[in-house]
Amino acid sequence: MSKKITKFGVISLAVGAIIGWGAFILPGELFIKEIGILNSIIGLFIGAVIMIIIETNYQYMMNICPVSGGEIAYVYRAFGRKQAFITGWFLALAYLCIIPLNATALILIVQKFSATLLKKGLLYIVAGYPIYLVEILVISTVIIIFAYFNIKGLHYSSNLQNVMVIFLTSIITIMIIFIFVNSSINKALLISQVRINNFKVNSILKIIAIAPWAYIGFDTLPQVAEDLNFSNKKISLLAIISILIGFLIYSFLIIITGVKFTAEILNNNFIEWATGEAVEKIFGRLGLVFLGISLLMAITAGINGFYIATSKLLCSMAEGKMLPNFFAKKTKEGIPKNAIIFLMLVSLITPWFGRKVLLWIVDMSSFGAALGYFYTCLSSFKLAKDFKDRRNIILGFIGLSLGIIFLILLLYPSFSTSLTYPSYIALLLWIVLGIMFYKKISLEYNSIPKEKLDKLILKRK
Repeated sequence: MSKKITKFGVISLAVGAIIGWGAFILPGELFIKEIGILNSIIGLFIGAVIMIIIETNYQYMMNICPVSGGEIAYVYRAFGRKQAFITGWFLALAYLCIIPLNATALILIVQKFSATLLKKGLLYIVAGYPIYLVEILVISTVIIIFAYFNIKGLHYSSNLQNVMVIFLTSIITIMIIFIFVNSSINKALLISQVRINNFKVNSILKIIAIAPWAYIGFDTLPQVAEDLNFSNKKISLLAIISILIGFLIYSFLIIITGVKFTAEILNNNFIEWATGEAVEKIFGRLGLVFLGISLLMAITAGINGFYIATSKLLCSMAEGKMLPNFFAKKTKEGIPKNAIIFLMLVSLITPWFGRKVLLWIVDMSSFGAALGYFYTCLSSFKLAKDFKDRRNIILGFIGLSLGIIFLILLLYPSFSTSLTYPSYIALLLWIVLGIMFYKKISLEYNSIPKEKLDKLILKRK
């Protein structure tokens, strides 16, 4: 990343990562359908506050480890290679999950303008959702094309990222303002939902549990901190602003959808893309076109961004002797080709499980991100204790406690917030794959002196 990147460019990087498939699709699939408007917005707000608290620990770790690499470097500095591997492997899962999520969302844009175009070649049904061969081929093609672009180094420029984020946020903001100031738009359904939406702790906890996934993206900034030419304090402030912008966009899209749809309507009718249909009813076809462009920009930036972030993460782990050297191999231009191919192959599995797999992937991504946040805060707590830094001891303890709460909400089977059984199975497979990789690398590199690892991971001379 260029050192000429502006502060707005940093916000664009984070907001572009935070806002993707979920903000546009989950209002009709989860937020209104299962949780309710008010409970969803409360849960998202609490989640944003928690992320801001966790972010303060990232700022502290950036001061201690001012190098690219983010969580891997932080955890290695505090606990060594094995714990750094666990952190990196599950963060890779969290990042990886965003790629197929966004690729699948492209289908909804096509279907909104041509309902039957892709519904050809019915193969089978998963959890009530039909799986069509043409849809699988289209999603797979998108995943492969973006892998090709990344291998060839055809990345988006920072300026294009800025334009996409400006367009996305502007369109959604204009829509929400227009809804509230235009008295001709009937807001009776929205008002009735807010009135009857009783404060339900279990429902709010469901949203808080996926907050690590909902706001994943702010943590991309510490990974590039070494390449920025302003202070860690400013980077931290920009990350917080990005989280708050993310919260507003999530909330605006929930409200826009709630103007036309209630939980009862969504549960009694099969509606492919509730937010898109709501916008079309309120603003007409032109409004739908603008929303479709916004979604296209969000998911395109998401697929591209997380291909880059995840491949760099896996490559860094391989260079730090935490993964086999296969993942560290690069093209002449320095692009981690093998890591990108690995991500592409894993992503190509998901279209075969249909639309229901999307919420399973959200669960897994939330777990991976939560574990990364927990380890970062635990590292902050440990190093603050070592340096007798009272303020950051407190912040580290609060952060790791929140991380533990996230993990309990996601893993304790009796809670309504826990992972679904398919998510547990997929998570187990990821753990087994990680153990295989780590055992292989341990046989080769356990004898490497710590001084050499410090040079590789912490950039120490």
